[in-house]
Amino acid sequence: MSELVQIAPATYEVKQEGGMRVPGLVIATQALMDAMEFDRPLEQVCNVAHLPGIVGHSIAMPDIHWGYGFPIGGVAAMDVDEGVISPGGVGYDINCGVRLAVVPESFEALSGRVGEELIQRIYELVPSGVGKGHRGTRGLSERDYEEIARHGARFSVEKGAGFAEDLERSESHGFIEGADPKAVSAAAKARGKNQLGTIGSGNHFVEVGKIEELFLPEVAKAWGIEQGQIYLLIHSGSRGFGHQVCQDTLDHFLSQGFAEGLPDPQLVCAPIKSSEGQQYYAGLSRRISR
Repeated sequence: MSELVQIAPATYEVKQEGGMRVPGLVIATQALMDAMEFDRPLEQVCNVAHLPGIVGHSIAMPDIHWGYGFPIGGVAAMDVDEGVISPGGVGYDINCGVRLAVVPESFEALSGRVGEELIQRIYELVPSGVGKGHRGTRGLSERDYEEIARHGARFSVEKGAGFAEDLERSESHGFIEGADPKAVSAAAKARGKNQLGTIGSGNHFVEVGKIEELFLPEVAKAWGIEQGQIYLLIHSGSRGFGHQVCQDTLDHFLSQGFAEGLPDPQLVCAPIKSSEGQQYYAGLSRRISR
């Protein structure tokens, strides 16, 4: 049975009898918790707190919901020497996230036919769906895969699909050191063959919207953001490629007995310094580098 104690506004600490190595920490208002299905995600918060090497808290962000081993919206920090790496914690859609850009034009300019034409043009230029590569582009060779692994977003910029300033505005300049193409299976490469450059499927999207309210006007002014401007929001991730990387690793970790002693086999993990942990990290870096 979990004990939930409020320790600050919209912040609750979770404790449970048993093998939790650290407390849980839930960041949410009471109204939000009352409105969501909370019992099962909270159980996962407690399960994550059992992982070897976890430090601080097993944290649940306001978007918490039931996930694979980890809750979606779950965060855990690991000791760099004693910690573990868990495919369930990283997730199937590796590097899934949103990117936001602001356009220095008024949203009102998109009214009527102009807006309809813009949406149609996005559909034409941005491939979407499972394995829907961009029409007219060549397929990726094995050498391309290796270049993407080593250089990340720089590969796209060099091929004319981006701008140099994109790299400056990307975390770690669009790639992470240590990626190894050999750490990714042939099945993963096959699943990703036609997917780079697409938005993907599922809940991935391109959104064109209007900035309706400024909550921090001084910050907005410093960033050149004004009320009524157009914003562009893109949600995408690693798609089938990353899904296969995750599944391959989960199967391997389970076969090696790494789930032993954990409250949920979906939390299966390997010590970060182990050969298995480093192998997964090498493949993981490759997908982060996309």
